[in-house]
Amino acid sequence: MSRTYFDKSVSWLYHKMDGIDGNGGTGGFTPHEAEQMKGALCDLADRIRRAADNI
Repeated sequence: MSRTYFDKSVSWLYHKMDGIDGNGGTGGFTPHEAEQMKGALCDLADRIRRAADNI
C-alpha cells in the first residue's frame, strides 16, 4: 500500500499511522496525504468487493 499509493517505504506509512512525522517528531498525515489515504482505502475496498463478486 505504501509503495503503490504513496511511493514511500513501509516504515514511512507505519510511522504516519502512529502519528510520527518523517523526522521522528509528532505529526500524522498532512491533509493531502489523508486524502490520498482515503482514495487508497476506497480503491482497495472496490478491489476486494470485485474479488468477492467473482467467487
